[in-house]
Amino acid sequence: MSDYDPPYAIARTTTEVMLYLDLTACPDCGSDEAEWQHDLHDGAMRYVGACARCRSEREYLFSPPYQGFLDDRATFGGPEPSELVDAGQWLAIADWIASEVPADDRSEAARAVMAYARQAVQEVLKFVLPGGDAVPDEAFWTDAGRTERERDPGRFRLDRLLAVRDSYSD
Repeated sequence: MSDYDPPYAIARTTTEVMLYLDLTACPDCGSDEAEWQHDLHDGAMRYVGACARCRSEREYLFSPPYQGFLDDRATFGGPEPSELVDAGQWLAIADWIASEVPADDRSEAARAVMAYARQAVQEVLKFVLPGGDAVPDEAFWTDAGRTERERDPGRFRLDRLLAVRDSYSD
């Protein structure tokens, strides 16, 4: 992360933005359901939505993503770690995606789903510092991410992450 703190969150892709919005609960009622509209606002992508439960309005500003803005490619991000979704959240997402596919399913659809799970684990790996052997503490900045790490800190060791990532290719 840089010393410059822009007035909006840094987005790498539109897919990452939508994932962030799905993970961000309404501060008034805790619901994660909202219909989002987006537009350009003062050089940033603005997402505005009303909570499906309490109808509270929410607004988020993001840098225009450098990838996925004008196409339908569903990728999470570039070579740098996310500034929107923390390491624990990424691993929880990978687990959830992978749990949607039966272990013996080798169909094209299952392979496509597992490619997303693999991508999510790859996002966790981006937080491991060069020469490091685990995801550092500062890569967990949300309550959900810290809870995921506390459940099993060993899952965030480099060797285990690589094994999980590679198993999602099989």
